[in-house]
Amino acid sequence: MNTKILLTSFDTWQPHQKSNSSDDLLGRISLIKSLPYSLSFLRKLPVDFQEAPNLAIAKINQLQPDLIVCCGMAESSQTLTLESCACYDQEIMKTTVNLEDLIGDLPTIKISDNAGKFVCEALYYAVLKHLANSQLNTKCVFVHVPILTPKNTNKIVAYFSVLLTRLTTDK
Repeated sequence: MNTKILLTSFDTWQPHQKSNSSDDLLGRISLIKSLPYSLSFLRKLPVDFQEAPNLAIAKINQLQPDLIVCCGMAESSQTLTLESCACYDQEIMKTTVNLEDLIGDLPTIKISDNAGKFVCEALYYAVLKHLANSQLNTKCVFVHVPILTPKNTNKIVAYFSVLLTRLTTDK
Protein backbone atom coordinates (compact mmCIF):
# COMPACT_ATOMS: atom_id res chain seq x y z
CA MET A 1 0.00 0.00 0.00
CA ASN A 2 1.28 3.46 -0.86
CA THR A 3 0.98 5.58 2.26
CA LYS A 4 -0.56 9.01 1.62
CA ILE A 5 1.11 11.82 3.54
CA LEU A 6 -0.10 15.41 3.82
CA LEU A 7 2.64 17.92 4.67
CA THR A 8 1.74 21.48 5.69
CA SER A 9 3.84 24.60 6.14
CA PHE A 10 3.27 28.24 6.95
CA ASP A 11 3.96 31.50 5.19
CA THR A 12 5.96 34.30 6.84
CA TRP A 13 4.35 36.65 9.35
CA GLN A 14 7.08 39.17 10.23
CA PRO A 15 8.57 41.83 7.91
CA HIS A 16 12.15 40.61 8.52
CA GLN A 17 11.37 37.06 7.37
CA LYS A 18 12.39 36.32 3.79
CA SER A 19 10.86 32.83 4.04
CA ASN A 20 9.43 30.40 6.56
CA SER A 21 11.78 27.53 7.39
CA SER A 22 8.86 25.08 7.50
CA ASP A 23 8.10 25.91 3.87
CA ASP A 24 11.79 25.91 2.94
CA LEU A 25 12.03 22.35 4.31
CA LEU A 26 8.97 21.17 2.38
CA GLY A 27 10.43 22.72 -0.76
CA ARG A 28 13.53 20.59 -0.28
CA ILE A 29 11.48 17.47 0.51
CA SER A 30 9.41 17.98 -2.65
CA LEU A 31 12.61 17.61 -4.73
CA ILE A 32 13.40 14.12 -3.44
CA LYS A 33 12.62 11.50 -6.08
CA SER A 34 11.58 7.86 -5.65
CA LEU A 35 10.00 8.06 -2.22
CA PRO A 36 8.17 4.95 -0.96
CA TYR A 37 5.10 7.01 -0.11
CA SER A 38 2.84 9.56 -1.76
CA LEU A 39 3.31 13.19 -0.69
CA SER A 40 0.72 15.94 -0.93
CA PHE A 41 1.55 19.48 0.10
CA LEU A 42 -0.42 22.33 1.61
CA ARG A 43 2.28 24.96 1.62
CA LYS A 44 2.40 28.53 2.89
CA LEU A 45 -0.69 28.39 5.06
CA PRO A 46 -1.66 31.88 6.18
CA VAL A 47 -0.60 32.77 9.70
CA ASP A 48 -4.22 33.08 10.76
CA PHE A 49 -5.84 31.28 13.71
CA GLN A 50 -9.01 30.37 11.78
CA GLU A 51 -8.01 30.25 8.14
CA ALA A 52 -5.00 27.92 8.55
CA PRO A 53 -6.97 25.19 10.40
CA ASN A 54 -9.94 25.54 8.02
CA LEU A 55 -7.73 25.10 4.95
CA ALA A 56 -5.91 22.13 6.51
CA ILE A 57 -9.11 20.35 7.54
CA ALA A 58 -10.61 20.88 4.08
CA LYS A 59 -7.48 19.32 2.54
CA ILE A 60 -7.61 16.41 5.01
CA ASN A 61 -11.24 15.76 4.12
CA GLN A 62 -10.38 15.87 0.42
CA LEU A 63 -7.24 13.68 0.53
CA GLN A 64 -8.02 11.29 3.40
CA PRO A 65 -4.28 10.91 4.15
CA ASP A 66 -2.80 8.15 6.29
CA LEU A 67 -0.40 10.58 7.92
CA ILE A 68 -0.35 14.34 8.47
CA VAL A 69 2.85 16.19 9.29
CA CYS A 70 2.24 19.84 10.10
CA CYS A 71 5.34 22.02 10.11
CA GLY A 72 6.02 25.43 11.57
CA MET A 73 9.03 27.68 12.04
CA ALA A 74 10.93 27.92 15.32
CA GLU A 75 13.31 30.84 14.84
CA SER A 76 15.06 30.33 18.17
CA SER A 77 15.59 26.57 17.84
CA GLN A 78 18.64 24.78 16.49
CA THR A 79 17.00 21.39 15.90
CA LEU A 80 13.79 19.78 14.72
CA THR A 81 11.25 19.65 17.55
CA LEU A 82 8.28 17.29 17.68
CA GLU A 83 5.25 18.57 19.56
CA SER A 84 3.51 16.03 21.80
CA CYS A 85 0.28 17.98 22.23
CA ALA A 86 -1.71 21.12 21.58
CA CYS A 87 -3.96 23.03 23.98
CA TYR A 88 -7.01 25.24 23.66
CA ASP A 89 -9.19 26.50 26.55
CA GLN A 90 -7.63 24.04 28.98
CA GLU A 91 -8.32 21.07 26.66
CA ILE A 92 -5.24 19.12 25.61
CA MET A 93 -5.12 17.06 22.43
CA LYS A 94 -2.20 14.62 22.21
CA THR A 95 -0.71 12.96 19.19
CA THR A 96 -1.30 9.19 19.00
CA VAL A 97 2.27 8.71 17.77
CA ASN A 98 4.79 7.45 20.33
CA LEU A 99 7.35 10.21 19.85
CA GLU A 100 9.98 8.64 22.11
CA ASP A 101 10.03 5.48 19.99
CA LEU A 102 9.97 7.56 16.82
CA ILE A 103 13.11 9.53 17.60
CA GLY A 104 14.85 6.90 19.74
CA ASP A 105 18.34 7.06 18.20
CA LEU A 106 18.06 10.56 16.74
CA PRO A 107 19.36 12.62 19.67
CA THR A 108 19.31 15.90 17.76
CA ILE A 109 15.51 15.85 17.52
CA LYS A 110 13.69 17.10 20.60
CA ILE A 111 10.20 16.53 22.00
CA SER A 112 8.25 19.47 23.37
CA ASP A 113 5.02 19.66 25.38
CA ASN A 114 4.39 23.29 24.39
CA ALA A 115 3.50 24.00 20.76
CA GLY A 116 3.94 27.72 21.30
CA LYS A 117 0.55 29.36 21.98
CA PHE A 118 0.42 30.74 18.44
CA VAL A 119 -0.98 29.67 15.07
CA CYS A 120 1.15 26.51 15.09
CA GLU A 121 -0.65 25.31 18.20
CA ALA A 122 -4.04 26.40 16.85
CA LEU A 123 -3.47 24.37 13.68
CA TYR A 124 -2.20 21.30 15.54
CA TYR A 125 -5.06 21.39 18.03
CA ALA A 126 -7.69 21.79 15.29
CA VAL A 127 -6.27 18.93 13.23
CA LEU A 128 -5.96 16.57 16.22
CA LYS A 129 -9.48 17.49 17.35
CA HIS A 130 -10.87 16.93 13.83
CA LEU A 131 -9.20 13.52 13.60
CA ALA A 132 -10.59 12.51 17.01
CA ASN A 133 -14.10 13.81 16.33
CA SER A 134 -14.19 12.16 12.89
CA GLN A 135 -12.81 8.93 14.35
CA LEU A 136 -10.18 8.84 11.63
CA ASN A 137 -7.26 6.48 12.08
CA THR A 138 -4.86 9.08 10.68
CA LYS A 139 -1.59 9.75 12.46
CA CYS A 140 -0.60 13.37 12.96
CA VAL A 141 2.51 15.07 14.28
CA PHE A 142 3.68 18.67 14.38
CA VAL A 143 7.33 19.48 13.68
CA HIS A 144 8.90 22.81 14.47
CA VAL A 145 11.71 23.57 12.05
CA PRO A 146 14.74 25.76 12.86
CA ILE A 147 15.99 28.39 10.44
CA LEU A 148 17.72 26.53 7.61
CA THR A 149 21.30 27.55 6.94
CA PRO A 150 23.96 26.24 4.57
CA LYS A 151 25.48 24.43 7.56
CA ASN A 152 22.34 22.63 8.85
CA THR A 153 20.04 22.20 5.82
CA ASN A 154 21.26 18.80 4.63
CA LYS A 155 21.14 17.40 8.16
CA ILE A 156 17.62 18.77 8.81
CA VAL A 157 16.34 17.39 5.49
CA ALA A 158 17.92 13.99 6.24
CA TYR A 159 16.44 13.79 9.76
CA PHE A 160 13.02 14.87 8.51
CA SER A 161 13.18 12.19 5.82
CA VAL A 162 14.01 9.59 8.48
CA LEU A 163 10.99 10.75 10.49
CA LEU A 164 8.71 10.37 7.46
CA THR A 165 10.02 6.86 6.78
CA ARG A 166 9.62 5.81 10.39
CA LEU A 167 6.10 7.26 10.56
CA THR A 168 5.11 5.23 7.50
CA THR A 169 6.61 1.99 8.75
CA ASP A 170 5.09 2.09 12.26
CA LYS A 171 8.48 2.39 13.95
